[in-house]
Amino acid sequence: MTHPRAGRVLRFVRWTRILAHVGAALLILRFIFPRASRERRRALHGWWSRKLVRLLGMELRVEGPAPPTDERGAMISANHVSWLDVFLVSSVRPTRFIAKSEIREWPVAGWIAERAGTLFVRRARRHDTGRINDIVQGALADGDCVGLFPEGTTTMGDRLLKFHSSLFEPAVVNAAHVHPLAIRYEHADGSLCRAAAYDDLTFMQSLSLIARQRGVVARLIFAERLEARDSTRRDLARDAGERIATLLGLPPPGSEPRKAADPPAASR
Repeated sequence: MTHPRAGRVLRFVRWTRILAHVGAALLILRFIFPRASRERRRALHGWWSRKLVRLLGMELRVEGPAPPTDERGAMISANHVSWLDVFLVSSVRPTRFIAKSEIREWPVAGWIAERAGTLFVRRARRHDTGRINDIVQGALADGDCVGLFPEGTTTMGDRLLKFHSSLFEPAVVNAAHVHPLAIRYEHADGSLCRAAAYDDLTFMQSLSLIARQRGVVARLIFAERLEARDSTRRDLARDAGERIATLLGLPPPGSEPRKAADPPAASR
């Protein structure tokens, strides 16, 4: 099925507004963030993320019990489809995400991510997870909301990869609440929007492809939270994966992929 694309005029307007929004981010992070309180930084982070989603022409739908903005030391565990996932989540609940170190090398976007508090992990170094876990424990103890993508990489949104349990360790240590989150990009007819997936594209190629879409719905579906107290990191990884799979109507993480053109089970 062919889905509508944005016309040239609309794409031009989008690109102009996105570039202006990026410029605003550079100014905010350079001159305001260093002097702002923690609460002010979170507010700016949420505002910038919400506006970016709007400028891209996406309709954001939030379902289920999202973590309260005043909840201290929360963790969000989500499936990973696109670089845009980070901003979708932060538009609802300002969140410091654990991300691969390669993102830091992205032009402009990498600098923005770093200054906004992203926690970068070097996947090629087996022992780097321990360093990141120490930092995440400190962030949770300070009351920050930390987000992670347990799959470790993106998919097209039609399957779930194995959930790695190591990054759940800080939640256990801090007895944090873990909020499983299913992320799905759809066309207006409810079918899967594969154009939103990061796949093997460069950041600019992906951004350009997303900006050309029309009528895309970004759905954030929260499951009931998990209690890390008296749990193990493997328990949390398994339970989060199973809840996200149920919401998306997909097999559990690591199972054989199947077609996912229909709306997820949670919307039926």
